[in-house]
Amino acid sequence: MPRRRSKRPDLNGWIVVDKPAGLTSTAVCNRIKRLSGGAKIGHGGALDPLATGVLPIALGQATKTVSWVMEGSKVYRFTLRWGEARDTDDADGKVTETSAVRPDDDAVRNALPAFTGRIMQVPPRFSAVKVGGKRAYNMARADEEPDLPARPVDVIDLRLERRLGDDLAEFTAETGKGVYVRAIARDLAAMLGTVGHVSALRRLRVGPFCAEDAITLEELETLAHIGPESVFLLPTDRSLADIPALSVSEQEAAALRNGQALRLFGAADLSRIAGFHDGMTIRARMGEDLVAVARYESGTVRPVRVVNP
Repeated sequence: MPRRRSKRPDLNGWIVVDKPAGLTSTAVCNRIKRLSGGAKIGHGGALDPLATGVLPIALGQATKTVSWVMEGSKVYRFTLRWGEARDTDDADGKVTETSAVRPDDDAVRNALPAFTGRIMQVPPRFSAVKVGGKRAYNMARADEEPDLPARPVDVIDLRLERRLGDDLAEFTAETGKGVYVRAIARDLAAMLGTVGHVSALRRLRVGPFCAEDAITLEELETLAHIGPESVFLLPTDRSLADIPALSVSEQEAAALRNGQALRLFGAADLSRIAGFHDGMTIRARMGEDLVAVARYESGTVRPVRVVNP
């Protein structure tokens, strides 16, 4: 059976949605797909229904660059409620334990270094982690206890921003791939001799995409249409903004798109590859158009992921 093609092969790029609370990331993607007339869709990292904020959505050829966005760091602002544990580790769950202990600000700040850098983290029971081929959240909903071993993750920064009363504290976290903010809140409370959960969560940045890029779902649905001319549609290679660029000719672009490597050994090529080192991931561009994500090795550029015109 031939592969089914997108109804909108002309629609390529990124839309950064300010996700509202109460919707899954999949539900938001489905709405964007409808507004775009059936373009191929992917997102740069799911948010829980409770969470709001930056949800980058790739359309068409931009879906080929999603994996690089997923590898990028993320910034969150979250509120931790002390004294109340919930089975989901956020406000959507059922209360499982309470505590009268409320740590003071000095105790909280002194505990934060234990949650930064490379740490071992046990994912929440209600998470998308697979256990024996099953999603942990499906096992938890069936009253099964998923076996979730601790795994290494990177927390780049974690700060107490302000106290919002005895029961609430607001934090900012910058994290690497695979970090659960709910688990940070759960474990921080436990270290401080109490229990806690995330009562509010907002994502401020994903890789190169930030809150200033975002448009609300309501604004998008008011426009009733997403097309190539839409001012909020960001270029395909915006997702690769932190990857060095190589300018290529039309002939070189055609070669890369056909899976062929470029060998840049001529004197005229030296300035083009200045600053590149072996093993580096680069993006090949022809004018303003992304041609391919490639790997540089000793003067040779090999395509890793090709983006069609």
